[in-house]
Amino acid sequence: MEAFLKKMANLLSVKSLVTIALTVTFCVLTIKGAIPENFLNIYTMVITFYFVKQLNKEDDNVSQ
Repeated sequence: MEAFLKKMANLLSVKSLVTIALTVTFCVLTIKGAIPENFLNIYTMVITFYFVKQLNKEDDNVSQ
């Protein structure tokens, strides 16, 4: 139960909320067929940052 609460707390971080909001916006714009190039660049940068950060965190946990 404690692990679940910790994961939920991490999900509610600002970084995660921004990533989720951008992903929902990306999905809506994709359905409408109107994705501005600037949005696509920003979305790609945010998603890349998020997954690289997660990958680095996992690497740190494995090496310890």
